[in-house]
Amino acid sequence: MILLIVLTVILVAGLICLVRAVRGPSTPDRVVALDTLSSLMIAALVVLGVHYQAEIFLDVALIYALLAFIGTLAVSKYLEGKDVGM
Repeated sequence: MILLIVLTVILVAGLICLVRAVRGPSTPDRVVALDTLSSLMIAALVVLGVHYQAEIFLDVALIYALLAFIGTLAVSKYLEGKDVGM
């Protein structure tokens, strides 16, 4: 029951972040909203992993967190106007 409440709160927070990402007044606001949305997705994967007692959800959450971090770094470097370094 508690996990259902937690998932509901994560879903509502995700919808708020999605609205901010679409209607954000500036590009950095949109980037922060998408980064927060990815963090909420990671939290939802962890909660689902606990609920179903499956380690695969935790593995996917870890890889998703790594990719989200690298993506946020790349977007912030791009918005700053510097070379990404590839």
